Amino acid sequence: MPASCRAGLAVKLGLLRGELLRRRAVTEEQPFGPDVLVYKVAGKMYALLAWKEHPYRLSLKCDPDLAIDLRERYASVTAGYHLNKQQWNTVVCDGEVPKEELFAWIGSSYKLVVAKMTKKLQKELAE
Repeated sequence: MPASCRAGLAVKLGLLRGELLRRRAVTEEQPFGPDVLVYKVAGKMYALLAWKEHPYRLSLKCDPDLAIDLRERYASVTAGYHLNKQQWNTVVCDGEVPKEELFAWIGSSYKLVVAKMTKKLQKELAE
């Protein structure tokens, strides 16, 4: 489907922000200026949303092998913009990636960041 046709299917900003914020200990910050919303779990970044871009651009942490696979499967998924290209993908939220799959990637990004935290903090976040 051409990008112009997919644009109407893109995820609404409110739904996207709600999904990014619904997990335990997540904050929304703007350390890089007003154009980018940064989502952190217990102070560690797990997502960045260029919310003033149309369509939105969402960067998520990703397993390195899966990151490559997703880039090959979707034209709207590229190596993380200004991030570690092996561990981050940037998704153009133009509707190519189904909402449910995009939301699953958000959950995976959160889990990857939490997995690097102390066992004590992991337990607190799981409760």
